[in-house]
Amino acid sequence: MADQQARLSWRDGSIPVSDQFDDPYFSIHDGLAETGHVFLDGNDLATRFASAAEAGTDFHIAELGFGTGLNLLAAWRAWETAQEGCAAPSVLHFTSFEAFPMAVEDMARALEAFPEVAPWAERFLAVWEGAGACDLGNLRVNVITGDARASLPEWTGKADAWFLDGFSPAKNPELWQDDLLTAVAGHTRAGGTAATYTAAGFVRRGLEAAGFEVSRTPGFGRKRHMTKAQLR
Repeated sequence: MADQQARLSWRDGSIPVSDQFDDPYFSIHDGLAETGHVFLDGNDLATRFASAAEAGTDFHIAELGFGTGLNLLAAWRAWETAQEGCAAPSVLHFTSFEAFPMAVEDMARALEAFPEVAPWAERFLAVWEGAGACDLGNLRVNVITGDARASLPEWTGKADAWFLDGFSPAKNPELWQDDLLTAVAGHTRAGGTAATYTAAGFVRRGLEAAGFEVSRTPGFGRKRHMTKAQLR
C-alpha cells in the first residue's frame, strides 16, 4: 500500500466509500452508534476514562485506520465528559496509523452526518492539516501515514486501548496479518485492550497468538459478532 491520499466515492451523498478497498468508512445504519458499541464499549472506555479522571492520569488510544476521524471525535467527547469537574484535566493521547489519509474537506463532509459530535469536529478541523500531529490541550493527536506494517513496529509508544478499524479483512488483509497483530500487542501496555468490529476467525486467532485473551461478543446492527481482547 502506497502512502497517498484516499480516493473515495459517496453513497447517498453522505457515506464515503473507499475506492481503494470498495468498502464504506462507517456503518450505513449509524456510524457513531457503531463506534460507541464497538470501540468505546468494546474497550470499556467509560469506566476507564472515569478512573483516569479520578487519578489524574493520561490515557493513550492507538488505532489502525484513521478514516474520517469519527472514532477520535467520539472518544474525545467521552473523555471530556469524564473530565468534567476536574481541577486539572488529564490528556487523551490518540495515535492512528493511516495509509490513505482523507482530504480535510472530505472529512468535514463525512462528519456532517453526525451533528452529535459537531462541536468536537469543529474544534478539530479548525487546526487539522490532514496528517501529522496537533495539540488541542486535553487531546493530542498523531496520525502516522504510510503502511502500518512498516510504521507501527518503529513506533516507540504504547497504548492503553486499540481501535482495530481497518477495512474489511476480506478487502484489506494487510491490516489483519499476524505480524501486524503481534506488533499491536508489543505496543500495548500490560492489561491493555483492543476491540474490532470483525469476528473473523483468523483475526481472533492472530490476536490470541500475539498474547491477547480474546472473546467474541454481540456485534453492532446486522453484524452478529465482534471481537474484544485484553493483553495477557
